[in-house]
Amino acid sequence: MESVLRAVALYAILLALFRLTGRRSLRETTPFDLVLLLVIGEATQQALLGNDFSMVNAVVVVVTLLLMDVGMSLLKQRSATAGRLLDGVPTILVADGRPLEDRLRRARLDIEDVLQAARERQGIARLEQIRWAVLEADGTISVIPADRS
Repeated sequence: MESVLRAVALYAILLALFRLTGRRSLRETTPFDLVLLLVIGEATQQALLGNDFSMVNAVVVVVTLLLMDVGMSLLKQRSATAGRLLDGVPTILVADGRPLEDRLRRARLDIEDVLQAARERQGIARLEQIRWAVLEADGTISVIPADRS
């Protein structure tokens, strides 16, 4: 039972920490992000397993974590508020070619990140060509081009 409680607590803590650190770290993984995730995995192993390194304990912990994940997805399905709290909401970063600096700063992005997404997804090279740029809840940046007329 102690392993289940450890897994639930650690799941909640990691979920909160990843939510606080922002969507970017979850979507577009850099080598630094990958190393960070590996280190976090190693650091949390002892907290999850405690002194019991048996196969049974490992299976209990893994099953608990998977059940927590399923439970969270069911909670998000049933409650829009829970979905917004757990996943966040889309954030407009650029409106009519003008960057919204406060939102970019909060998302820890800069205009180069938006322009890179615009080039990759829409073939847009200049900020004036963007009607809307939106940081989606999953961490991607959607770009809607300005009218070309």
